[in-house]
Amino acid sequence: MKILFYSTKDFEQPYLEAANTRKEEVIFIEESLSLETANKAKGFDIISIFAEDDASSNVLEELFKNGVKFIALRAVIYANIDVNKATELGIAIANVPEYSRYAIAEHAVALILALNKKIVAVGEEAQTKIFTSCNLVGFDLHGKTVGIIGVGKIGTVFAKIMHGFGCRLLAYDIKENKELQEKYGLEYVDLPKLCGESNIISIHTGIMPQINYLLNSKLIGLMQRGTMLINTSHGGCVNTADVVNGLENGNIGYYGADAYENERGVFFYDHSGKELKDDILKKLLIMPNVLITPIQAIATQEALTNIAAITFYNIDCWKNNQHSKNELKMQGSFTGAVPYIDDKKA
Repeated sequence: MKILFYSTKDFEQPYLEAANTRKEEVIFIEESLSLETANKAKGFDIISIFAEDDASSNVLEELFKNGVKFIALRAVIYANIDVNKATELGIAIANVPEYSRYAIAEHAVALILALNKKIVAVGEEAQTKIFTSCNLVGFDLHGKTVGIIGVGKIGTVFAKIMHGFGCRLLAYDIKENKELQEKYGLEYVDLPKLCGESNIISIHTGIMPQINYLLNSKLIGLMQRGTMLINTSHGGCVNTADVVNGLENGNIGYYGADAYENERGVFFYDHSGKELKDDILKKLLIMPNVLITPIQAIATQEALTNIAAITFYNIDCWKNNQHSKNELKMQGSFTGAVPYIDDKKA
């Protein structure tokens, strides 16, 4: 049984090959799945796609015509897939609900440290033999208040790390973690209070339509001047235009993100020598107090190993007519909104 992997990245292919312990016939291609490339799946019962691929209704119909019966998604988020349409067509889908909570939490901390210590600017000056960077002043993390939006598995790891720096911890979540409250002094508050009292705000929430654009101009307006905002969750958690305004008026002093709301077609592609069409992204990239990484948080050996292993686990379950705990179910009417991803399961 042949398997076609769309959107294969150079850095992930060795891990996928190593996870293919049953020596399935696998074809890797760089092209992303779209209406134009769906015909490449002809003759394949199984395909694997990434979060950037288009598995909307029309594309799924083409895949069905080409004989595809199972889609293994190498990602947590499945907003790019019309799960209802797939169910109607009899195409089964499974995702990777967790790959490494540590990779994401540690990347958030890396963004905080890089922005605070001006690591990028200092490194660039050092490369040109300029060693007078004392004017690039940061602050001690010890004693600062850190607001955590979403305290699931990833947010919990992040909270414990920041507690180690000596930070006061505030949190916003629909459920409370008693261990964090009792052992780490974490205090649950509402969003306005979190935004108003935090020196650093880090987003680790899941996504559902009701909380798309969770942070907007109203909440940004409540922030202390110079607040650091970190988003290693999903691009749609923040209204990026409002973030730019917050950076320009000083409410946001630093912005670090491993996601962008319009990242599809931008992240994972080489745009050097080309003019970006996204004016908001262009503004962000030239700001010295902004650090954008293109979904770099997943790029750890452990995360890539887990993604590959779970992908082939899902494939094996389907081939052997066994239920996969990661199978995606019908979500109700598909509206194109981002479905809920519970970070406590991710």
